[in-house]
Amino acid sequence: MRCDRLWRNARLATMAGPGLGLVNAGLVASRDGAIVHAGVEEDAPSFEPDETIDCEGRWITPGLIDCHTHLVHGGNRAREFEMRLAGASYEEIARAGGGIVSTMEATRAASEDELVDSALPRLDAMIAEGVTTVEIKSGYGLDIDTEIRMLRAARRLGDVRAIRVATTFLGAHALPPEHAGDADGYIALVAGEMIPEIARLGLADAVDAFCEGIGFTTEQTARVFDAATRVGLRVKLHAEQLSNQHGAALAAQYGALSADHLEHLDDDGVAAMARAGTVATLLPGAFYFMRETRLPPVEALRAAGVKIALATDCNPGTSPLTSPLLAMNMGATMFRLTVEECLLGMTRHAAAALGLSHEIGTLEAGKRCDLAIWDIEHPAELVYRMGFNPLHARIWSGR
Repeated sequence: MRCDRLWRNARLATMAGPGLGLVNAGLVASRDGAIVHAGVEEDAPSFEPDETIDCEGRWITPGLIDCHTHLVHGGNRAREFEMRLAGASYEEIARAGGGIVSTMEATRAASEDELVDSALPRLDAMIAEGVTTVEIKSGYGLDIDTEIRMLRAARRLGDVRAIRVATTFLGAHALPPEHAGDADGYIALVAGEMIPEIARLGLADAVDAFCEGIGFTTEQTARVFDAATRVGLRVKLHAEQLSNQHGAALAAQYGALSADHLEHLDDDGVAAMARAGTVATLLPGAFYFMRETRLPPVEALRAAGVKIALATDCNPGTSPLTSPLLAMNMGATMFRLTVEECLLGMTRHAAAALGLSHEIGTLEAGKRCDLAIWDIEHPAELVYRMGFNPLHARIWSGR
């Protein structure tokens, strides 16, 4: 059988089947960017490869997937961070021009090229740790022109780097100043004008919203979801981060791909997510950065069989994190996830959170040949270490 490339003498964590799908003396073969074999070498068919790579006993996993980021934005919030360390309250920071309004103003002022250029160092940091697919949300423009510009910039990142970018429209992220006091009016704009236009332009793979006391109500979120459903877009939700607004249960009613954050998720929300197959995406970077103390209900999610994904939540205000490896360590140390849960959360379950399980997330024949090859003795090292990157090679679409 002809193939383009053959990686042999490897140990595999396929993330398929029970557990991590560990394989000793493994082999991965690719043709035309897809995996044609991933398993025990002696069980493989006879291949005629254009190129053979001896992995010298290294471990191969699927390429990592960061399924929740706000990678594209203008400016940063380092000064706000410094003010918070000095004791400033949220209100004081906001009065000084900080918070999301600061990021919104910087993003509105940035050109598409500038948004691409500023995002590239953050994206490159993720690529350097084995990320082959990344989700990028809009949500810092809060007007139609800037939201479109953000999504176009996000798509361009997938053209200038060897990475798959999934884009999510997050117009219902916050209330812009020009709509102060009129949340219903702004949601009417998001649902009635922004979503149809963004769908027409083909710029989004999904629609998200921030359902929270300081964000939008469940009723307003439902209007956003109705608009997304009308144009054939799947939905996701920032839910139960700061309080229990029952957003996760609402998201499950719409068959949401994921509900994210979830520190205040209750049993009814867990049950609804389990019934709908909605993935729980946990974001330990924001938990750490905001010094939260209420843990997401991991044991309840496990008991209900809800898939758990992990992501960096890379954003300028509450999680300026670009390391998926550190996100896994944080998931283990702060949320008490197991090594298996962390690794599945950055591969197989992250793919499910993007609706891409049929294409990526495991090493199986027919899926894209997105690989991360690691200089480690056991997969647990990927979760155990902090500030250490053992990536040996990253393969995207067989290259």
